[in-house]
Amino acid sequence: MHQKLTVTVNGTDHELEIDTRITLATLVREHLGLTGTHVGCRTGNCGACTVRLDGATVKSCCVLALEVDGHRVETVESLRDGDDLHPVQQAFADAQALQCGFCTAGMVMSAVALLDGTPDPTEDEVRRGLAGNLCRCTGYTAILDAVAAAARDRRVPQ
Repeated sequence: MHQKLTVTVNGTDHELEIDTRITLATLVREHLGLTGTHVGCRTGNCGACTVRLDGATVKSCCVLALEVDGHRVETVESLRDGDDLHPVQQAFADAQALQCGFCTAGMVMSAVALLDGTPDPTEDEVRRGLAGNLCRCTGYTAILDAVAAAARDRRVPQ
């Protein structure tokens, strides 16, 4: 069964007719071509598919696409400004916090949401903010360093 869906993704309005069984992850990856959002576990455990829905992070593999009808979705692609990386993306690159890269988009989306709400987080707050995201390469130290650096960089006037 198919149904119409209207959604704003990364600032662009889309009107689509979709299979009612697909997830938000499938919508952004396969129907909109935004492949930065990765699908790892399909159960909401790994966080690779983390996106923002109306400003809140969600595991897009666990959200039916129809649930976002009339809402606003932001994927990792929304963070970049032309050739310029978002400060969190740049901090991940600088800290070498992207070993295989599979978890990176979800980690970055969770880190951006954390820093938007808690601009000067403690290490424990960073750990809690990223708790729903798993890194199979065990790059957690570099990831924590990257989020701390991004927080510091946001506080320093440019």
